[in-house]
Amino acid sequence: MDILKKLLKKNETKLLLVVADGLGGAPHPNYGYRTELEVANKPNLDKLARHSVLGLTIPVEHGITPGSGPAHLSLFGYDPIEIQIGRGVLEALGIGFHLGPNDVAARGNFATIHDGVVVDRRAGRISSEECSRLIKKLSEHIKSIDGVEVILRPGKEHRFVAIFRGEGLSDKLSDADPQKDHMPLVEAKPLAAEASRTADVVNKFIRKANEILRDEPQANGVLLRGFAKSPKIEPFPEKYQLRAVALAVYPMYKGLTRLLGLETPDVGETFEDEVKALKELWNNYDFFYIHFKDTDKAGEDGDFELKVKKIEYFDKFVPVFVDLNPDVLVITGDHSTPAIIGGHSWHPNPTLLHSKVAGVDDARFFTEKECAKGYLGIFYAKYLINLMLANAGRLKKFGA
Repeated sequence: MDILKKLLKKNETKLLLVVADGLGGAPHPNYGYRTELEVANKPNLDKLARHSVLGLTIPVEHGITPGSGPAHLSLFGYDPIEIQIGRGVLEALGIGFHLGPNDVAARGNFATIHDGVVVDRRAGRISSEECSRLIKKLSEHIKSIDGVEVILRPGKEHRFVAIFRGEGLSDKLSDADPQKDHMPLVEAKPLAAEASRTADVVNKFIRKANEILRDEPQANGVLLRGFAKSPKIEPFPEKYQLRAVALAVYPMYKGLTRLLGLETPDVGETFEDEVKALKELWNNYDFFYIHFKDTDKAGEDGDFELKVKKIEYFDKFVPVFVDLNPDVLVITGDHSTPAIIGGHSWHPNPTLLHSKVAGVDDARFFTEKECAKGYLGIFYAKYLINLMLANAGRLKKFGA
């Protein structure tokens, strides 16, 4: 990366990175062994594909299924293996919570639990209002555990943030979340000797919270994962000499971009709000990131047809991105979330790059198979920002 820093140069170009979360899929036997992108009616994406170059990106490594954090780190040009960020930090920053040096943050899920088995990790995706009510209920009864302050904050839908504040706490803990439905509850385990006390505090909190919630009809338990302290990372605007802004609704993604130093305003609750803000802020920045969540949600729920509909909905906004006339436009996913799997997967991300100098290739549609034919080939997502900078004329020649 040192070589890239020596080649950077500033100009007036604008770069737009559009991320449809969990966009990629896998062939489904119930739909003629086609993916969601192949089934969807998406005339705008297909038209743009014929005037762009396509490829497939690998978020972390071949065969590795990434979480949203490392997948997004790659898109922003950071090595997700070298820089690992716990989900708790991202969730906390995403809701605007400032983490102190003695804080350990965790991503929380309200869940439905029966007889010690996690029936639904997302408690039916309860409303954000219901989440706030439940957090208030827990906060009234749990202030601290064994001298460790417990701070709870609601997120969107079933998500919340738990912060444990006290001297000598460690983030070296396993997740207290089985990660799949219809699995037994698990406790946090210390991954290092110094984390034993923290694990004990966390598990006592979970047991107490589940006792308080036991009479709730749906969200009658909590799961915690991604225990982490706040790391130090080189800011994205300094790393690439870009005035950068991030437009997202969900806390995790806002947390990541805030951690990376991108301006991350609170723009509303919907993708329409994000697109409106994109147009309003267009003259103020060089680099724009905008995030669409619904493709991932449908894929995680295993709902093939809903994911198709969400792709078709997303497609309606593509002319807005094109009409802004960015010097470089990229449309991709952070990771794939095939409905047939019902979760994140290792499948490469379909990627489209459009610029005045990128050219075109033989791909005719924006699908996984057509992207595999594309000029860009299959490459690591951490190099995508290099291609964006190059197409924007922001990299000088290397060598004589």
